Formats: sequence, C-alpha cells, structure tokens
Amino acid sequence: MADTHKKGLNADLVGTDLENCCRTEGVCGQCQKTNCIIGYGKQCISDYKREPKRDVPKGIRNIPTTDFKVFDEVELEEAIAHILKECKDCKEEHSDDCIINVIRSCYEVGLLGDVQKYEGSALQYLMYLKEKFPDKSDRIALFYKS
Repeated sequence: MADTHKKGLNADLVGTDLENCCRTEGVCGQCQKTNCIIGYGKQCISDYKREPKRDVPKGIRNIPTTDFKVFDEVELEEAIAHILKECKDCKEEHSDDCIINVIRSCYEVGLLGDVQKYEGSALQYLMYLKEKFPDKSDRIALFYKS
C-alpha cells in the first residue's frame, strides 16, 4: 500500500518526544496549538494514530516556521535522533510531506531555525548536519547511535 509506511511508525515514541519538547502552558501561557511547531507535530501524530497514512496533506507547507519560542536543545536533538531511526531511508521515493519528514522538520525549526534539506537518507542527513551545524550534529549522532 503506497500511502502507509513499509515498517510502520512508532507513533507512541514520537508522541512522547513531542510531549518532552513541549514548553507547556506553564511556560507559554496559553497553548498555541498548531501555531506552535510542537503543537503542530502533536496534531500530525494524533491524526496519524487515528488514520495511519504516510503523508500529511500540505504537511511541510503548514509548519509554523515563524514560531520563535526557545525550546530545550537536548530534547530536540534526542527527538531528531529518534525520528531519524524511524526513517525508512526511502531515498528517491522520499516525500516532503511524509509524516516522519514533517515531524523532523518541526524539530529542526526549533533547534536550527528553519526546515533543512532531507533527501531520504538518515546518513546523508547526518553528514549534512555535520557540515552546517557541527556542534548540534555531534549530539544528534550520539543519540542516534545509542
């Protein structure tokens, strides 16, 4: 089936990571829901749990890239490592609107300031991060290896 992931997705792990990254209403005041990168990710994973589909309609386009809240870097780095392990390394079959790509892109906005290029390979992505964000890439790689 083309619209589902071949090996599935550990939606519970992704949901936990999103909860760990969430600043909560105690910090933010009021939840901004899908106007927040983490809130948007939480909505995407909630929709996925309800109806597991590979792609999020207009997923990348709807990421709130102007969410400038400060998030915990370590939580985001660990979440990126976890979502990379969920990646199916689809390479040329990569879709920007894939649920995994959308969630990783949400984390990137919080950690790196914007959505980064991804070509369907976790290893290529880690090498790209090493070149562009050496300090953060080292920590992501350590989490990825563990």
